[in-house]
Amino acid sequence: MSQASLLERLSAIVGPDKVSVASAVLESHSTDKWYASHPPDVVVFAESTSDVSAVMKFASEHRIPVTTRGAGYGYVGGCVPLHGGIVLSTARMNRILGIHPEDGVAIVQPGVITGDLQKAANDMGWEYPPDPASLKDCSIGGNIATNAGGPRCLKYGVTRSYVLGLEVVLANGDVLRTGGRLHKNKTGFDLIGAFTGSEGLLGVVTEATLRIIPKPASRAMLAAIFPDFPMAAAAVQAILNSGHLPSALEITDTFTLAAARRKLGPDVFPEGNAHLIVEIDGRPAAVLSELEELHALLLSLGATFIERAPDEASCERIWKLRREFSFSLRDTGLTKLNEDIVVPRSKLVELVNFARGLEAETGIAVACFGHAGDGNIHTNLMVADYQDPVIRTKADAALDLLFKWVLEQGGAITGEHGVGIAKKPWIRQALGETSMATHLALKKALDPQGILNPGKFLDF
Repeated sequence: MSQASLLERLSAIVGPDKVSVASAVLESHSTDKWYASHPPDVVVFAESTSDVSAVMKFASEHRIPVTTRGAGYGYVGGCVPLHGGIVLSTARMNRILGIHPEDGVAIVQPGVITGDLQKAANDMGWEYPPDPASLKDCSIGGNIATNAGGPRCLKYGVTRSYVLGLEVVLANGDVLRTGGRLHKNKTGFDLIGAFTGSEGLLGVVTEATLRIIPKPASRAMLAAIFPDFPMAAAAVQAILNSGHLPSALEITDTFTLAAARRKLGPDVFPEGNAHLIVEIDGRPAAVLSELEELHALLLSLGATFIERAPDEASCERIWKLRREFSFSLRDTGLTKLNEDIVVPRSKLVELVNFARGLEAETGIAVACFGHAGDGNIHTNLMVADYQDPVIRTKADAALDLLFKWVLEQGGAITGEHGVGIAKKPWIRQALGETSMATHLALKKALDPQGILNPGKFLDF
């Protein structure tokens, strides 16, 4: 179907103010935060479930590809419309439909920005815990599509732990409701689990009922410097073995610290080759007591410097520095290939040792930092220009070595960002043949024409 015909037909279905073929709009909806790009033929800005349903019925009848897009803050090309067709934007579906502490739920549309939901819940004395680094920009729909995580996954879990109910438009336009306001519900299959993390391949989320929890009354942090990474990694296990369950445990390697010192100033972090953040929360008296215990424990484990953050303002100062790590790596002038691999927590030191060996073997610098508490360490390959074919070939060979090693350790090639396009070459190895076949069977059942987000890891 021609672009002009698509524009005319879709305008008649949802209204001309919701459809665009303007070049600037097509360009801005052709990519995400990864390097890949492909323009759609048309962008539809859905404003309701009925809009989404009507578009999907039309697309199904005419076998037109549909790629759903939230805020566009993915890191693996997950919302790039590789086959053109329709980009179905949920950005205008951005209303918080209700926050209900009496039921412990928030009901939202998919375009709600994660940070906005957190603030609205906080204002009522409640909390929506999932906290991806891009929370000020990413949307709930995107978080559900990738089963997003963040630093506080150690204590509070990932997005799936908070999805109680979903409204989903299927490929043929039918509207499915599964789950709801109940915190316990064992009726039928776990369809919520199937759609959470499905990367837009099985349906379009149009409403989510999310679990919220009472906001902890207090939080505090310790930021420690260790002489080397193995000592910091050993401290992670020692903290947990001592009976503490921090809300976050973040670790940083030598390369990343050096980049941060160059960007922020040499005195921002005292001398040392590893950095560890420990965040705790709870009742005020308990938090202060635990802070003292952890301070003493870190000293006994070899920390050479410890900064205490006993209140919200000082905690936020430390988190602000932590968020600068990624920008510091970008300031090196190299392209950062942000690989969100996961290894068993006992393999942290082995991972960094492997990264140093990979660096020596390939000549590609590797920076490791991230969520030590759950083994989700962002292993960043720093390359000159990933769009240069020669450099890309070399970088992909290095990624192949990294992913193979991770899988051999019982790890995963993605813990937060998803597969998208970036990790598609490794998906069969990561899943295994039987699991891959099961994924394909589910895809075939829910999207028999393969029109939802085509070109991604479940093409058939």
